[in-house]
Amino acid sequence: VQLVESGGGLVQPGGSLRLSCAASGNFASINTMGWYRQAPGKQRELVAVVNSPGTTTYADSVKGRFTISRDNAKNTVYLQMNSVKPEDTAVYYCYTIVKSERALTFQYWGQGTQVTVSS
Repeated sequence: VQLVESGGGLVQPGGSLRLSCAASGNFASINTMGWYRQAPGKQRELVAVVNSPGTTTYADSVKGRFTISRDNAKNTVYLQMNSVKPEDTAVYYCYTIVKSERALTFQYWGQGTQVTVSS
């Protein structure tokens, strides 16, 4: 399974950015897709995830500012980031849990995309 991320970059405080992540490969279905981030010197942390039924989970620090969505037909997850703050600066990693045809589950990570919030 491959995860291809796009959309990172430099954005000013208060601005917006949209991240995308497309999954491809050999799997029967996708259970979960989402985003984690890791800032320099800090542990990787959950940003937002969306499960198959469409339920979402957000970190408290991004609630009301970030929105996660999923296009099941394209096996793609999006993260709309609004009102960004300098503390949102991090490498953002796409994450997925897929199910094989034998009903086994596997998790995969993308390579990461840098988001820098600075004036």
